[in-house]
Amino acid sequence: MIAFLTHVAELVGPDARFLHQGMTSSDVLDTCLAVQLARASDILVDDIDRLLAALMRRAKEHKYTITIGRSHGIHAEPTTFGLKLAQAHAEFQRARTRLIAARHEVATCAISGAIGTFANIDPRVESYVAEKLGLAVEPISTQVIPRDRHAMFFATLGVIASSIERLATEIRHLQRTEVLEAEEFFSPGQKGSSAMPHKRNPVLSENLTGLARLVRGMVTPALENVALWHERDISHSSVERMIGPDATVTLDFALNRLVGLIENLVVYPENMKRNLDLLGGLHNSQRVLLALTQAGLSREDAYAAVQRNAMQVWQAKGDRTGMFASLLKADPEISGGLSPDEIDAMFDDFYHLKHVDAIFERVFGPAP
Repeated sequence: MIAFLTHVAELVGPDARFLHQGMTSSDVLDTCLAVQLARASDILVDDIDRLLAALMRRAKEHKYTITIGRSHGIHAEPTTFGLKLAQAHAEFQRARTRLIAARHEVATCAISGAIGTFANIDPRVESYVAEKLGLAVEPISTQVIPRDRHAMFFATLGVIASSIERLATEIRHLQRTEVLEAEEFFSPGQKGSSAMPHKRNPVLSENLTGLARLVRGMVTPALENVALWHERDISHSSVERMIGPDATVTLDFALNRLVGLIENLVVYPENMKRNLDLLGGLHNSQRVLLALTQAGLSREDAYAAVQRNAMQVWQAKGDRTGMFASLLKADPEISGGLSPDEIDAMFDDFYHLKHVDAIFERVFGPAP
């Protein structure tokens, strides 16, 4: 600011004495940074809106595309690919809400002079400038706007980056050769490996994972900026000159890349069904367990009975179609409480989807 004021004074001449009256450098720099971060927030909110639109469209497209859900990477119970995307939609709705709150948090104006006491400038000047720039008045500043505001802003960007990585990681897993339930669009002529012509690598998802790490890496310096000495020091300045543009531009790029990835994502329902059937219906084990408890067995006895049959299927080789149901029917402890028809009825996969409409209504609102 001193260099700028000196330069302007050389050009303007004697009237330059009226410039910067009662102000300190941070009055200009902090207020300007608030404008920049607020405008960057508006761009990022628009990015998230485009992502939400893409997720909603693809979620509704695959609302009933049945697939196996996994916990700890292991087959659990059926879900739908639409529900996977609906979960991401709900997460980015929260991201949007947080970002708008963070924008409100950081969009403040301070023109209060050295040490923030308004000793040489009227508070009305601050109010006037704040209104013109679309900012709120900082209720009490020192010589700077308190950096807890900025810490919250960059922490919010870090959380959004983590949500990007969560979705990118899911896609990376689903594109694994052994899974291949979905994959990034691979255009004609695209190359996946410099050495192996057959490769179709999830490069966009992997790129997003790396970008998310970068954005999160800028959160800790923003948190450390909060603890400035007394009414002001300059240790935060060099940090913000880096993380201000880098965090916002990187997140903007990542969100736009994720939009394109979701819009063009290739989904393979037939592979989802193949993987669902891989363990011969073991994903229905909880239904059998609960039915046995209703038939009079204790939970511990029911669990043990179902598990000993499930482990035989787990360890079997080759085609396991119908194996679990057959073992259950042949087990005296189980067949004593459940008839063959009752056991067969528990292998209807669409039983697990009966509340999909209700979940979608929670996420997207009532269907038109």
